[in-house]
Amino acid sequence: MIERFSVPLSSPLSTAAGAISERQGFLVGYDHRGVTGLGEATPLPGWTEAIEECERALEAALAAGAGGAHSEALLTMDADRVPAARHGFATALLDADARADGVPLYRWFDDARRVDSVPVNATVGDGDREETVVAARAAVEAGFDCLKCKVGARDVDADVERIRAVREAIGGDVAIRLDANGAWDRETARRALDAFEPLEVAYVEQPLPAGEIDGLADLRERSVGVGVAVDETLVDHRLADVLDAGAADVLMLKPMVLGGPGTAHTVAMRARELGVDPVVTTTVDTVVARTAAVHVAAAIPDVRPCGLATADLLAEDIGPDPAPVANGRIAVPQDPGLGLDCAEVTP
Repeated sequence: MIERFSVPLSSPLSTAAGAISERQGFLVGYDHRGVTGLGEATPLPGWTEAIEECERALEAALAAGAGGAHSEALLTMDADRVPAARHGFATALLDADARADGVPLYRWFDDARRVDSVPVNATVGDGDREETVVAARAAVEAGFDCLKCKVGARDVDADVERIRAVREAIGGDVAIRLDANGAWDRETARRALDAFEPLEVAYVEQPLPAGEIDGLADLRERSVGVGVAVDETLVDHRLADVLDAGAADVLMLKPMVLGGPGTAHTVAMRARELGVDPVVTTTVDTVVARTAAVHVAAAIPDVRPCGLATADLLAEDIGPDPAPVANGRIAVPQDPGLGLDCAEVTP
C-alpha cells in the first residue's frame, strides 16, 4: 500500500536547499509475519531523491516484495540513490517485525533496554537579538535544558552578541548548540568558534559547506572547547570518509536521509564506538517517520538531546502523536512496533 499525502507547515522553514512550506510524501503499508507495518517516505529537496523518483522506487519495491519477498524488495532500493523510499519500506518492515514480536521498536533493536523518554533540544530561530532571547527564555520555561540556535545569516560579531545575550538570559546550566548551515569559510569559522568558546557553546553544526571535509577536520583539530558537528556533509560524503578524516565530534543522523531506522541505528552505534556522538533528528516528517526516529534515539544508550521536537512545525499531521514532548523530553511509545494505530493514520 502506498498513499500520497501533503501536509502544510506551521510557517515556512529555511533549509540548506531553500525554504519549504509543506511536506509531501507517502504512507507505506506492508504485510509481513501476519501483521501490517507502517512506514513513511517523505523526500526532502537537497537531501534525498525527488518525490517522483521516490514513488517509482516504492512501487517497484512493493511489487518485488509481493508474497513476502521483503529481501528482494530491499535490494531494489539503493540508500544512496533513493533513501526516502528505502526508509519508507524499511520502516514498514521493521514495524511489522516488532509488532509480530510484541515489542516496541526500540527494544527490537536492543531488547535489554527500557526507556520511557529521551532528551530533546528546542530549536531557536534566526531572529534578531531580542527575538532570540525571548524564544530562548520561552524554551527554558517550557522545560528544555538544551537549545539549538541558528547562526550564519549575519556577520560573526552580530551572532556572537546574540548568543552572548542568550547565555546571559538563560544562565549556565542550559546547553547551547549552534547551526551555521555551512555559511562560513574556513577563516570565518575559526574566528567564530574561538569567539563562541567563552559562551560555553557545546558545538557548531555544519560550520563549513558540506564538501569541506578536510576543512572540517582542520577546524576540529584547531578548536578548543567547541565541537564540530556534521549534517549536510553526510549527504555528500560516505560516513567512513567523514570518520576517517576526523571531521566530526558529533553526527546529526536523519533516518530519512540514511535510508531507514535500522541504518541510522547501526551508524549511531558505530560512531559511538569511535568516540563520535550521534544526535538523531528528523527532516520535518509526519508522525510515522518522526516516531521511528524516536525509537532509534531510544535504542542508543545515554543519547544526547536529539532534534525530535518537530511536531509543532507541522500545521497538521496524518495521525495522533504517540510521542509528545514535555519538560525537554519526548515520550517513547511502549506499544508493539512504532506504537501507532494503523486505523488512525490516514493521509
